Amino acid sequence: MSTCLSTTQLIDALLIRDLTDPGQGPHAMQQLLGALVESVRELARCPVIQLRESALVSTAANYDALGYAPSDITRSERYSRYVSSSVMLRSHTSAMLPPALARHLERGGPADALYAAAGLAYRRDAIDRTHTGEPHQLDLWRVTRSPVHRDDLVATLGAVAGVALPGCEWRVVDSPHSYTEGGLQLDVRRTDASGGGPGAGQGEWLELAEGGLIAPWLLRRAGLSPAEWAGVAVGIGLDRALMLRKSIGDIRLLRATDPRIARQMLDLSTYQPVSAMPAVRRDLSLVLSSGSDEELLGDRVRAALGDRAPELESVQLLSRTAYADLPEPARARLGLRPNQVNALVRLVIRPLDRTLTAAEANALRNDVYLALHDGEVVELA
Repeated sequence: MSTCLSTTQLIDALLIRDLTDPGQGPHAMQQLLGALVESVRELARCPVIQLRESALVSTAANYDALGYAPSDITRSERYSRYVSSSVMLRSHTSAMLPPALARHLERGGPADALYAAAGLAYRRDAIDRTHTGEPHQLDLWRVTRSPVHRDDLVATLGAVAGVALPGCEWRVVDSPHSYTEGGLQLDVRRTDASGGGPGAGQGEWLELAEGGLIAPWLLRRAGLSPAEWAGVAVGIGLDRALMLRKSIGDIRLLRATDPRIARQMLDLSTYQPVSAMPAVRRDLSLVLSSGSDEELLGDRVRAALGDRAPELESVQLLSRTAYADLPEPARARLGLRPNQVNALVRLVIRPLDRTLTAAEANALRNDVYLALHDGEVVELA
Protein backbone atom coordinates (compact mmCIF):
# COMPACT_ATOMS: atom_id res chain seq x y z
CA MET A 1 0.00 0.00 0.00
CA SER A 2 1.72 3.19 -1.18
CA THR A 3 -0.43 5.65 0.79
CA CYS A 4 -1.40 5.07 4.41
CA LEU A 5 -2.75 7.36 7.07
CA SER A 6 -0.20 9.17 9.17
CA THR A 7 -0.34 8.75 12.94
CA THR A 8 -1.90 12.20 13.26
CA GLN A 9 -4.53 11.44 10.62
CA LEU A 10 -5.40 8.16 12.32
CA ILE A 11 -5.76 9.78 15.74
CA ASP A 12 -7.89 12.57 14.30
CA ALA A 13 -10.17 10.03 12.61
CA LEU A 14 -10.60 7.97 15.76
CA LEU A 15 -11.41 11.09 17.79
CA ILE A 16 -14.35 12.05 15.59
CA ARG A 17 -17.53 11.89 17.62
CA ASP A 18 -19.79 8.95 16.78
CA LEU A 19 -23.28 10.44 16.86
CA THR A 20 -24.85 6.98 17.23
CA ASP A 21 -23.07 6.38 20.57
CA PRO A 22 -24.97 7.58 23.68
CA GLY A 23 -21.71 7.46 25.60
CA GLN A 24 -20.48 10.41 23.53
CA GLY A 25 -23.48 12.59 24.30
CA PRO A 26 -27.13 12.69 23.20
CA HIS A 27 -28.08 13.27 19.59
CA ALA A 28 -31.16 12.86 17.42
CA MET A 29 -29.35 10.18 15.44
CA GLN A 30 -29.60 7.86 18.45
CA GLN A 31 -33.38 8.32 18.50
CA LEU A 32 -33.59 7.57 14.80
CA LEU A 33 -31.34 4.54 15.25
CA GLY A 34 -33.58 3.23 18.03
CA ALA A 35 -36.70 3.77 15.96
CA LEU A 36 -35.22 1.93 12.97
CA VAL A 37 -34.13 -1.05 15.07
CA GLU A 38 -37.49 -1.25 16.85
CA SER A 39 -39.46 -1.05 13.60
CA VAL A 40 -37.54 -3.96 12.07
CA ARG A 41 -37.63 -5.90 15.36
CA GLU A 42 -41.42 -5.60 15.49
CA LEU A 43 -41.63 -6.83 11.92
CA ALA A 44 -39.32 -9.80 12.56
CA ARG A 45 -40.60 -10.47 16.12
CA CYS A 46 -37.20 -11.55 17.39
CA PRO A 47 -34.63 -10.37 19.96
CA VAL A 48 -32.01 -7.76 19.08
CA ILE A 49 -28.27 -8.24 19.52
CA GLN A 50 -26.42 -4.91 19.53
CA LEU A 51 -22.91 -4.68 18.06
CA ARG A 52 -20.41 -1.87 18.54
CA GLU A 53 -16.83 -2.67 17.58
CA SER A 54 -13.56 -0.86 16.97
CA ALA A 55 -13.34 1.06 13.72
CA LEU A 56 -9.90 -0.48 13.11
CA VAL A 57 -10.32 -3.73 11.17
CA SER A 58 -8.22 -5.99 9.04
CA THR A 59 -8.50 -5.51 5.31
CA ALA A 60 -9.58 -9.15 5.13
CA ALA A 61 -12.46 -8.51 7.55
CA ASN A 62 -13.59 -5.42 5.67
CA TYR A 63 -13.45 -6.93 2.18
CA ASP A 64 -12.54 -10.63 1.91
CA ALA A 65 -15.01 -11.81 4.54
CA LEU A 66 -17.81 -10.09 2.61
CA GLY A 67 -16.86 -11.52 -0.76
CA TYR A 68 -15.32 -8.47 -2.40
CA ALA A 69 -13.10 -9.43 -5.31
CA PRO A 70 -9.40 -8.50 -5.17
CA SER A 71 -9.94 -6.25 -8.21
CA ASP A 72 -12.94 -4.32 -6.80
CA ILE A 73 -12.30 -0.60 -7.16
CA THR A 74 -13.64 0.08 -3.68
CA ARG A 75 -10.43 -1.47 -2.31
CA SER A 76 -8.38 1.29 -3.92
CA GLU A 77 -6.59 3.67 -1.56
CA ARG A 78 -8.44 6.40 -3.42
CA TYR A 79 -11.65 5.26 -1.72
CA SER A 80 -10.52 3.49 1.47
CA ARG A 81 -8.38 4.65 4.40
CA TYR A 82 -5.54 2.25 5.08
CA VAL A 83 -3.43 2.20 8.22
CA SER A 84 -1.07 -0.45 6.82
CA SER A 85 -1.11 -3.09 4.10
CA SER A 86 -3.37 -5.27 6.25
CA VAL A 87 -5.25 -2.86 8.56
CA MET A 88 -7.73 -0.10 7.71
CA LEU A 89 -10.50 2.05 9.08
CA ARG A 90 -13.66 0.16 8.21
CA SER A 91 -15.45 1.45 5.12
CA HIS A 92 -18.81 0.01 6.24
CA THR A 93 -20.38 -1.27 9.43
CA SER A 94 -21.09 -4.54 7.58
CA ALA A 95 -17.54 -5.52 8.59
CA MET A 96 -18.88 -6.27 12.09
CA LEU A 97 -21.29 -8.96 10.92
CA PRO A 98 -19.27 -11.96 9.67
CA PRO A 99 -17.39 -12.30 13.01
CA ALA A 100 -20.66 -11.91 14.90
CA LEU A 101 -22.34 -14.63 12.85
CA ALA A 102 -19.36 -16.91 13.41
CA ARG A 103 -19.93 -16.57 17.17
CA HIS A 104 -23.69 -17.02 16.97
CA LEU A 105 -23.80 -20.72 17.78
CA GLU A 106 -20.84 -20.56 20.18
CA ARG A 107 -22.75 -18.05 22.29
CA GLY A 108 -25.95 -20.04 22.22
CA GLY A 109 -27.58 -17.62 19.80
CA PRO A 110 -31.36 -17.89 19.43
CA ALA A 111 -33.07 -19.51 16.48
CA ASP A 112 -34.15 -16.05 15.33
CA ALA A 113 -32.18 -12.87 16.05
CA LEU A 114 -31.68 -9.37 14.68
CA TYR A 115 -28.11 -8.08 14.75
CA ALA A 116 -27.84 -4.26 14.86
CA ALA A 117 -24.39 -2.84 14.06
CA ALA A 118 -24.08 0.96 14.09
CA GLY A 119 -21.22 3.42 13.97
CA LEU A 120 -18.93 5.46 11.78
CA ALA A 121 -17.55 4.32 8.45
CA TYR A 122 -14.51 5.97 6.89
CA ARG A 123 -14.15 6.80 3.22
CA ARG A 124 -12.55 9.28 0.87
CA ASP A 125 -15.46 11.36 -0.39
CA ALA A 126 -16.42 14.61 -2.06
CA ILE A 127 -17.14 17.78 -0.10
CA ASP A 128 -20.67 19.03 -0.62
CA ARG A 129 -23.94 19.49 1.28
CA THR A 130 -24.80 15.77 1.36
CA HIS A 131 -21.47 13.94 1.68
CA THR A 132 -18.93 13.40 4.43
CA GLY A 133 -15.80 11.32 4.73
CA GLU A 134 -17.09 9.79 7.99
CA PRO A 135 -20.72 8.72 7.43
CA HIS A 136 -22.78 6.91 10.05
CA GLN A 137 -24.22 3.54 9.08
CA LEU A 138 -26.56 0.96 10.50
CA ASP A 139 -26.52 -2.69 9.46
CA LEU A 140 -29.55 -4.77 10.40
CA TRP A 141 -29.02 -8.48 9.76
CA ARG A 142 -31.62 -11.04 10.76
CA VAL A 143 -30.55 -14.67 11.02
CA THR A 144 -33.21 -17.29 11.50
CA ARG A 145 -33.97 -20.97 11.23
CA SER A 146 -37.20 -20.03 9.42
CA PRO A 147 -37.30 -19.62 5.63
CA VAL A 148 -36.95 -16.06 4.33
CA HIS A 149 -37.94 -14.75 0.93
CA ARG A 150 -37.80 -11.61 -1.18
CA ASP A 151 -41.05 -10.43 0.42
CA ASP A 152 -39.34 -10.43 3.83
CA LEU A 153 -36.54 -8.27 2.42
CA VAL A 154 -38.98 -5.83 0.79
CA ALA A 155 -41.00 -5.58 4.00
CA THR A 156 -37.83 -4.80 5.97
CA LEU A 157 -36.86 -2.06 3.52
CA GLY A 158 -40.40 -0.68 3.71
CA ALA A 159 -40.15 -0.50 7.50
CA VAL A 160 -36.91 1.48 7.14
CA ALA A 161 -38.56 3.91 4.71
CA GLY A 162 -41.48 4.46 7.07
CA VAL A 163 -39.19 5.51 9.92
CA ALA A 164 -36.83 7.70 7.89
CA LEU A 165 -39.54 9.56 6.00
CA PRO A 166 -43.04 8.83 7.36
CA GLY A 167 -45.69 8.81 4.67
CA CYS A 168 -43.17 8.79 1.83
CA GLU A 169 -43.37 6.94 -1.45
CA TRP A 170 -40.76 4.23 -1.74
CA ARG A 171 -39.56 1.71 -4.27
CA VAL A 172 -36.97 -1.03 -4.61
CA VAL A 173 -34.68 -1.57 -7.59
CA ASP A 174 -32.18 -4.35 -8.26
CA SER A 175 -28.76 -3.76 -6.72
CA PRO A 176 -26.42 -6.78 -6.44
CA HIS A 177 -24.05 -7.15 -3.51
CA SER A 178 -21.15 -9.53 -3.04
CA TYR A 179 -22.53 -11.01 0.20
CA THR A 180 -26.25 -11.25 -0.60
CA GLU A 181 -28.61 -12.78 -3.11
CA GLY A 182 -31.43 -10.84 -4.73
CA GLY A 183 -29.92 -7.51 -3.71
CA LEU A 184 -32.20 -4.47 -3.72
CA GLN A 185 -31.77 -0.72 -3.30
CA LEU A 186 -34.38 1.30 -1.40
CA ASP A 187 -35.30 4.69 -2.87
CA VAL A 188 -37.67 7.18 -1.25
CA ARG A 189 -39.29 10.46 -2.21
CA ARG A 190 -41.51 12.98 -0.52
CA THR A 191 -45.23 13.00 -1.16
CA ASP A 192 -45.47 16.70 -0.28
CA ALA A 193 -43.68 19.79 -1.50
CA SER A 194 -42.53 20.90 1.95
CA GLY A 195 -39.38 20.13 3.83
CA GLY A 196 -35.70 20.07 3.01
CA GLY A 197 -33.10 17.39 3.17
CA PRO A 198 -30.79 15.93 0.56
CA GLY A 199 -32.29 16.40 -2.88
CA ALA A 200 -35.20 18.20 -1.23
CA GLY A 201 -38.32 18.54 -3.27
CA GLN A 202 -41.25 16.58 -4.47
CA GLY A 203 -40.73 13.93 -7.12
CA GLU A 204 -37.00 13.16 -6.80
CA TRP A 205 -36.02 9.61 -5.84
CA LEU A 206 -33.26 9.35 -3.26
CA GLU A 207 -31.28 6.24 -2.33
CA LEU A 208 -31.64 5.43 1.37
CA ALA A 209 -30.66 1.79 2.00
CA GLU A 210 -29.65 -1.49 0.40
CA GLY A 211 -30.25 -5.09 1.29
CA GLY A 212 -30.49 -8.70 0.21
CA LEU A 213 -30.86 -12.26 1.42
CA ILE A 214 -27.65 -13.34 3.15
CA ALA A 215 -25.61 -15.43 0.73
CA PRO A 216 -25.42 -19.15 1.57
CA TRP A 217 -21.62 -19.14 1.30
CA LEU A 218 -21.40 -16.48 4.01
CA LEU A 219 -23.69 -18.45 6.33
CA ARG A 220 -21.69 -21.60 5.66
CA ARG A 221 -18.40 -19.83 6.42
CA ALA A 222 -19.91 -18.68 9.76
CA GLY A 223 -20.81 -22.25 10.68
CA LEU A 224 -24.54 -21.77 9.97
CA SER A 225 -25.69 -24.43 7.53
CA PRO A 226 -27.78 -22.87 4.71
CA ALA A 227 -29.98 -25.96 4.94
CA GLU A 228 -31.01 -24.81 8.43
CA TRP A 229 -30.36 -21.08 8.50
CA ALA A 230 -31.29 -18.09 6.36
CA GLY A 231 -31.17 -14.35 6.76
CA VAL A 232 -31.83 -10.81 5.57
CA ALA A 233 -29.11 -8.14 5.51
CA VAL A 234 -29.92 -4.42 5.25
CA GLY A 235 -27.57 -1.42 5.39
CA ILE A 236 -28.81 2.13 6.01
CA GLY A 237 -27.07 5.48 5.63
CA LEU A 238 -28.02 7.18 8.88
CA ASP A 239 -26.88 10.70 7.96
CA ARG A 240 -29.17 10.81 4.96
CA ALA A 241 -31.99 9.17 6.90
CA LEU A 242 -31.74 11.80 9.65
CA MET A 243 -31.52 14.63 7.14
CA LEU A 244 -34.71 13.39 5.49
CA ARG A 245 -36.51 12.86 8.79
CA LYS A 246 -35.67 16.36 10.05
CA SER A 247 -35.76 18.17 6.66
CA ILE A 248 -32.09 19.18 6.83
CA GLY A 249 -30.37 20.31 3.65
CA ASP A 250 -26.74 20.50 4.79
CA ILE A 251 -24.97 17.55 6.39
CA ARG A 252 -22.71 19.88 8.41
CA LEU A 253 -25.72 20.86 10.52
CA LEU A 254 -25.68 17.42 12.17
CA ARG A 255 -22.45 18.37 13.98
CA ALA A 256 -22.93 22.13 14.27
CA THR A 257 -21.91 23.71 17.58
CA ASP A 258 -24.01 26.88 17.21
CA PRO A 259 -26.47 26.55 20.15
CA ARG A 260 -29.42 27.52 17.92
CA ILE A 261 -28.64 24.51 15.73
CA ALA A 262 -27.25 22.08 18.30
CA ARG A 263 -30.42 22.29 20.41
CA GLN A 264 -32.41 21.10 17.40
CA MET A 265 -30.16 18.06 16.99
CA LEU A 266 -31.50 16.49 20.19
CA ASP A 267 -34.83 15.23 18.80
CA LEU A 268 -36.51 14.18 15.56
CA SER A 269 -38.70 17.26 15.10
CA THR A 270 -38.46 19.18 11.82
CA TYR A 271 -35.44 21.46 11.65
CA GLN A 272 -36.19 25.18 11.79
CA PRO A 273 -33.53 27.08 9.82
CA VAL A 274 -31.52 29.77 11.56
CA SER A 275 -30.08 32.78 9.76
CA ALA A 276 -27.84 31.62 6.92
CA MET A 277 -24.38 33.06 6.42
CA PRO A 278 -23.59 34.47 2.96
CA ALA A 279 -21.59 32.23 0.66
CA VAL A 280 -18.13 33.18 -0.59
CA ARG A 281 -17.03 31.61 -3.86
CA ARG A 282 -13.50 31.18 -5.07
CA ASP A 283 -12.60 29.56 -8.41
CA LEU A 284 -9.19 27.92 -8.65
CA SER A 285 -7.20 27.05 -11.76
CA LEU A 286 -5.16 24.03 -10.70
CA VAL A 287 -2.75 21.50 -12.08
CA LEU A 288 -3.87 18.01 -11.01
CA SER A 289 -2.98 14.44 -11.87
CA SER A 290 -5.16 13.17 -14.69
CA GLY A 291 -6.96 10.69 -12.43
CA SER A 292 -8.17 13.24 -9.88
CA ASP A 293 -11.87 13.31 -8.99
CA GLU A 294 -14.07 15.04 -6.40
CA GLU A 295 -13.64 12.21 -3.89
CA LEU A 296 -9.87 12.46 -4.01
CA LEU A 297 -9.93 16.26 -3.88
CA GLY A 298 -12.33 16.22 -0.96
CA ASP A 299 -10.11 13.91 1.04
CA ARG A 300 -7.00 16.00 0.38
CA VAL A 301 -8.81 19.17 1.41
CA ARG A 302 -10.11 17.62 4.64
CA ALA A 303 -6.62 16.45 5.53
CA ALA A 304 -5.12 19.88 4.85
CA LEU A 305 -7.74 21.97 6.64
CA GLY A 306 -8.40 19.76 9.65
CA ASP A 307 -10.80 21.54 12.02
CA ARG A 308 -11.44 24.25 9.41
CA ALA A 309 -12.84 21.83 6.82
CA PRO A 310 -16.47 22.42 7.92
CA GLU A 311 -16.11 26.04 6.79
CA LEU A 312 -16.37 24.70 3.23
CA GLU A 313 -19.84 24.00 1.92
CA SER A 314 -18.56 22.35 -1.23
CA VAL A 315 -15.55 21.66 -3.45
CA GLN A 316 -16.70 21.23 -7.05
CA LEU A 317 -14.61 20.01 -9.97
CA LEU A 318 -16.11 22.11 -12.76
CA SER A 319 -13.88 21.10 -15.67
CA ARG A 320 -10.67 19.37 -16.67
CA THR A 321 -8.57 20.13 -19.74
CA ALA A 322 -6.03 17.52 -20.80
CA TYR A 323 -2.41 18.31 -21.69
CA ALA A 324 -3.05 17.54 -25.36
CA ASP A 325 -5.98 19.98 -25.50
CA LEU A 326 -4.01 23.00 -24.30
CA PRO A 327 -1.79 25.19 -26.49
CA GLU A 328 1.91 25.11 -25.73
CA PRO A 329 2.00 28.64 -24.21
CA ALA A 330 -0.68 27.59 -21.69
CA ARG A 331 1.20 24.40 -20.84
CA ALA A 332 4.36 26.39 -20.25
CA ARG A 333 2.57 28.99 -18.11
CA LEU A 334 1.06 26.28 -15.94
CA GLY A 335 4.10 24.03 -15.89
CA LEU A 336 1.80 21.22 -17.04
CA ARG A 337 3.16 17.71 -17.68
CA PRO A 338 1.61 15.11 -20.04
CA ASN A 339 0.10 13.10 -17.15
CA GLN A 340 -1.61 16.17 -15.70
CA VAL A 341 -4.71 18.25 -16.39
CA ASN A 342 -5.65 21.87 -15.91
CA ALA A 343 -8.72 21.79 -13.64
CA LEU A 344 -11.20 24.48 -12.68
CA VAL A 345 -12.31 23.92 -9.08
CA ARG A 346 -14.94 26.01 -7.31
CA LEU A 347 -14.91 26.50 -3.55
CA VAL A 348 -18.09 27.54 -1.79
CA ILE A 349 -17.05 28.88 1.61
CA ARG A 350 -19.86 29.26 4.13
CA PRO A 351 -19.29 28.62 7.85
CA LEU A 352 -22.50 27.81 9.66
CA ASP A 353 -21.99 30.24 12.54
CA ARG A 354 -20.11 33.28 11.26
CA THR A 355 -19.20 35.35 8.24
CA LEU A 356 -15.59 35.26 7.07
CA THR A 357 -13.70 38.41 6.19
CA ALA A 358 -12.25 38.66 2.70
CA ALA A 359 -8.80 38.06 4.16
CA GLU A 360 -9.97 34.91 5.97
CA ALA A 361 -11.67 33.61 2.81
CA ASN A 362 -8.52 34.23 0.78
CA ALA A 363 -6.38 32.47 3.38
CA LEU A 364 -8.68 29.45 3.24
CA ARG A 365 -8.62 29.58 -0.55
CA ASN A 366 -4.81 29.61 -0.53
CA ASP A 367 -4.60 26.65 1.85
CA VAL A 368 -6.92 24.63 -0.39
CA TYR A 369 -4.94 25.69 -3.46
CA LEU A 370 -1.65 24.55 -1.93
CA ALA A 371 -3.22 21.24 -0.82
CA LEU A 372 -4.46 20.42 -4.32
CA HIS A 373 -2.15 22.11 -6.82
CA ASP A 374 0.51 19.82 -8.29
CA GLY A 375 1.99 22.36 -10.67
CA GLU A 376 5.33 24.16 -10.57
CA VAL A 377 3.80 27.66 -10.88
CA VAL A 378 1.97 28.84 -7.76
CA GLU A 379 -0.65 31.59 -7.88
CA LEU A 380 -1.90 32.70 -4.46
CA ALA A 381 -4.53 35.29 -3.67
